[in-house]
Formats: sequence, structure tokens, C-alpha cells
Amino acid sequence: MVRKEKKAELVDLIREKLVRAEIVIATDHRGLTVAEISKLRHKLRQQGVEYRVVKNTLADFAATAAGKPDLSELLRGPTSLAFGYDDVVQPARALSDYQRSSETTLSIKGGLLAGKLLTAEDIIALAKLPPKDELIGRFVGLVQSPVSRLLIALNGNLQNLMGVLQARIRQFEGG
Repeated sequence: MVRKEKKAELVDLIREKLVRAEIVIATDHRGLTVAEISKLRHKLRQQGVEYRVVKNTLADFAATAAGKPDLSELLRGPTSLAFGYDDVVQPARALSDYQRSSETTLSIKGGLLAGKLLTAEDIIALAKLPPKDELIGRFVGLVQSPVSRLLIALNGNLQNLMGVLQARIRQFEGG
């Protein structure tokens, strides 16, 4: 009975993480040692990403309960899930960087973003995007640029008008 309760708790825990997460990335950790997984988990935790080795059947129950049944397609073979809660690019970038820089065999299976299933290629493309703060800065710059150009144009016209009026005043004073 205790074993069944423990499984129910794990399903609830995974379900809660799936509900809270902005992005979930599934990886195949086959070939990684416990020490390598711990090192990866620590590196991801520093970047605000939670990494958890899951049992496929329990994760499948949790995904269904969380309203994300598409995740079940990624639950084949040894699976670990990375949960990103704030920035959707950060987990993809962290896993992609780890995959490139380490000698391990970690492979990205795919992910789930806003209810849409992502392929491994989608995750790699997502990892290449600039950070969220930089994207926001670029957007603000794009919005601000036309407004500042309009102000410069209007200000230039006002200055030209003032110059014409000043010249006309000097003409009347002298004449």
C-alpha cells in the first residue's frame, strides 16, 4: 500500500511541475552516470531549470492529469524532464550547451511549449534565440525608433520655422 501511495505522490509532483512549467524538455540520459546527471542537474538548477529523471508510466499519468497528453510521445526509453518556469529559451540553451560541450551521450528528444509538441530540432533552434531580456530590449527599441524619428523630424521643422521667423524679424527691424 505504501508503494502505491508513493507512486501517487510522484504523479502529483510531476503533474504540478508540468502545470507550472512554461516549457518541458525531454532528454534521453542513457549512458550518463549518476555523477554526470547530478552535475547536469546542478548546472541547470543554477539557471532556474529543474531536471528530474522520471519513470515513463508515472510521467504519462501526470501528463494526462495536467492536460498535456502530447508529452506521452516523448516518453520512450530512459527519460529525464527539464522544467523551465520563467524563460523558455534558458532550458533549451542550457541543455544544448551541455550536449555540445560534454563528452556524454545526452540527447534531446523534444519538448512541450504552450501545449505544442516540439522536436529536438525545434529545441536546438530555440536555444539559438537571444535571451528574453535582449529580445524585450530589441522590441522596445523597434517601437521607440519611429517615435523618436518623428520627434526629430517635427523638431527640425520647428527649428526651420523659427529660423525663418527670426530672419523676417531682423528684416523688419533693419528696414
